[in-house]
Amino acid sequence: MKSQIKSFLSLIIVLLMTQAAYSQHPELRHVVMFKFKETSTKEDIQKVEEAFRALPSKIKAIKSLEWGTNNSPEGLDNGFTHVFFLSFASEEDRAIYLPHPDHKAFGKVLGPHLDKVMVLDYWAEK
Repeated sequence: MKSQIKSFLSLIIVLLMTQAAYSQHPELRHVVMFKFKETSTKEDIQKVEEAFRALPSKIKAIKSLEWGTNNSPEGLDNGFTHVFFLSFASEEDRAIYLPHPDHKAFGKVLGPHLDKVMVLDYWAEK
């Protein structure tokens, strides 16, 4: 019985330490929104989507990526249709990503089709 209690207490300590470490190291979020030119075709936009989704396999500083297209019924999108949501462990990782050659190559795929872009970065808080 004492060994079970010790094991249980050890587990609680590990969980508390993990939670404390997480709360001290929140993730840096990088939110990118695109409005495409009216002349861009579905195929053009699909190439942009594929190129962006490939970035985490090319740039190890990217901790995670999720993305989607707007489906808000509010009508406040100002023409922005695509959102890409990247996470970084640190500002240093973001600093690796921004000038990275693969990120720059993505910009060349995007450039001919981009009408507007909006980028916001923030530290995630819970």
